[in-house]
This record gives sequence, C-alpha cells and structure tokens, in this order.
Amino acid sequence: MYDLTIIGAGWAGFNAAIRARSLGLRTALIEESFIGGTCLNRGCIPTKTLVQSAKVLELARKAGTFGIKTGPAAEVDLELVQARKARIVQQLRQSMESRLSGIDYLAGQAEIISNQQVKVNGKDIPTKNILLAAGSTPCELAGFAFDNKKIFSSDQILELTKLPGSLLIIGAGVVGCEFAQIFSSFGTKVTVADVAPQILPGVDSEIARKLETVFKKKRIAVFTSSDARKFDLNGFEMVLVCVGRKPRIDGLDKAGIAAEKSAILVDDYLRCSLPNVYAAGDCTGKLMLAHFAGYQGICAAENIRYPQELKKADNNIVPSCIFTSPEISSVGLSEEQARQSGPGIKINKFDFLGSGMARIQDEAEGFIKIISEQKSGKVLGAQIIGPKATELISFFTLAISENLTVSQLKKTIFAHPTLSEAIMDALEQE
Repeated sequence: MYDLTIIGAGWAGFNAAIRARSLGLRTALIEESFIGGTCLNRGCIPTKTLVQSAKVLELARKAGTFGIKTGPAAEVDLELVQARKARIVQQLRQSMESRLSGIDYLAGQAEIISNQQVKVNGKDIPTKNILLAAGSTPCELAGFAFDNKKIFSSDQILELTKLPGSLLIIGAGVVGCEFAQIFSSFGTKVTVADVAPQILPGVDSEIARKLETVFKKKRIAVFTSSDARKFDLNGFEMVLVCVGRKPRIDGLDKAGIAAEKSAILVDDYLRCSLPNVYAAGDCTGKLMLAHFAGYQGICAAENIRYPQELKKADNNIVPSCIFTSPEISSVGLSEEQARQSGPGIKINKFDFLGSGMARIQDEAEGFIKIISEQKSGKVLGAQIIGPKATELISFFTLAISENLTVSQLKKTIFAHPTLSEAIMDALEQE
C-alpha cells in the first residue's frame, strides 16, 4: 500500500511527489498524458520559448541601433521555432523524469474508487492518502467553440505550423497579451479585444495603460469594453480565445468529492470533503500560477505526513509575471488596493529611462513602482514594467515576506551598472 497516490504530474503533483519522497512517504505519481502538466507542455514553457524567439527577432531587426549591420529584414522560420520549442519541452520532460527516483511513476488515467483506492489501467492501487492535482483546461466562449481550424484555444495555437496573416485575440489578460506580443513580432496583424475597460484586468491600471501604449506603437489594435461577438470574423484569418481556464473536476462527484464554483472544494489545509483526500494546483480554483501550484503541492504533502501538525496553505505573497515586451511583474498590493485599504501610503517610482543598463540594452520603456506604509515604511507591494521585470520582482517578494521596510532596503548595495540598481533609484525618490 502506498502512503500517498498523486493524480496528475503537473507542477502541483510533481512538487508534492518530490516533497513526499523526502518526508519518507511511499509515493505513486499518476499521469494520463505527459509529465509536467499544462505548464511544461501547453503553457509556461512552450509559450515563453516562443516569446524568446520573438524577442530575438525584434533584437535582430534593430541591430543597427547597436552598430551591427544586419537590418530590419530578419524574419521568423516558424518550423524552426516550433522544433526548438519541442526540443526544449522534451529535454525538460526527461529532466523531470530523472528526478523521480524512488517514486513510482504510472502512466494512465486514474479512477478514484474510494478514499483509499485508485484504479489505473484496470489495476487497483491501495493507498492511505490521495492528492488530486488534475490541473485545468482553457475555457470556451459562447459562440466561439474551439475547432482548431479558425477558432483556437491557447493550447491549440501553440502547435501552429503556419503563421496567420491576421489574428483576433479575444481576451486581453496575461495569456492574450503574451500571444499578441508573439504573433505581432512574427509579422501577424494582431487585434486584441476584451470586455473589460482595460487590458490586463486586475493589473495596476498605470501599468496596463503603459502596455497598451506600447502595443499601439507596435500596431497591435486594442479594443477594450468591447463585445467580441460584434466583430466580423471573416475579417480575420484566425481567432484565439483566451478567456481563462477552468479546473478539471470531471467525474469527481461520483467519488463523493465536493466542488464549489466549478473547482474542488478544499479547506485551509487543502483537504477535500472526502477523508484522506487532498487537492492542489489549478483544480482547486485558487491562483492559477505554476509556482503557486507547486507551493500548494508541497503544503499538501507536508500535511499528509504530519496530520497532527497541519499548516495552512495561506501564503498570499505570490509574484505575478507577464512575459510581454516590456515584461511586467507584481507582488503584494497594487496602488489602487493600498489606497482602498486605508490612508497613509507612500509611492516610490523610478523610470527606466534613467537606468544606465536599460539604456545600454535599449530597453528603457517602463518603470518600477514601490508601495509602502507612510508611517512604518513597511513595503506593501511593488509593480514593474520594463526589462527583466520578472526577475527583479523576486527582490520585493522577499522584502514583503520578511516585513522589511524601505529604510532597511536602502541599506542594500546593488552592483553598477545593472538593472537591479533601479530598485535603489526608486527607493531614493521622494
């Protein structure tokens, strides 16, 4: 009998398995498709691989800025881009599989028979505990059913072998904006539409406006407060629908596992309604971020190992990253949230136009914004739009997690010339 059987080998399930093994639990990890789940196979990794190709293409086109004679004639070879993407994904799959020593990895579709029995490929798997990490799938939009011919999901469009001449992206959230960046750089005429009053709903409004300005400079047409049904689809070669993802919970009700708002219902300790059954990752309907899923998976494994010392999976200091150009990242409270929570906040801001390294790299578009309490100086949040924003945000994630103040951060010495010293420049702004 296993101590723990995990259903789903995405970022939640994989990290839970690794942690369970280190805690001495005999563990089985079941996956019906490929190891790595959405993130590795249909999300983060393949998408960011395309993002990187788009960035290199943009850099090649402006090589003359750096005194390099190439010119604006550089173009994309989508077949080679896709081959590189497939190679990277395969290499990372192999890397993940190599880390599973001591864990039984079972390929097949799992069926929960009871809270202590799972069936895979007709074989019964007795277990003391079950962790559900089934992930999520793209949401369809009424009237825009995915057909993988004209209307694509974010999963399907990653497998394109030919670039469309024109593309309508319905949904200007993180995924929609990243794909807008990719296809526009590759030469596709891109239109982005969203019912929300701004692109990147929920993101700091100043940053959203900045990205919209950048998009328009790149001739990406942006329509906010717009109903996609009013667009003439005949005017677009392809349509990409990016209106969110939904947890995978099919068939779980038969096993007596309760759902709420189309997600697996869990308590603060990630326990489901069925005893000895836990859930982690996108299927719980919480923050649908790979790094948060990994955190949940580790928490679940620790709670399974130490049921008398349960710990809440309540870390809300979770960085968010958007791999557009310029990049966007945030952690903690936005300016709007901080002002709503009460008076007495301070905003420190620095524009990358003043950064030596940003100028050197010709990536001076954007800024750093730091929100702190006026009285105590405690850092409440940070938002960045600019070069390497997704790396720089980790500094503030640590600062907020450790309840550091602006005065404490000012004691840090940043190397010169680097992008990170823009953090100190922001802190010094009065």
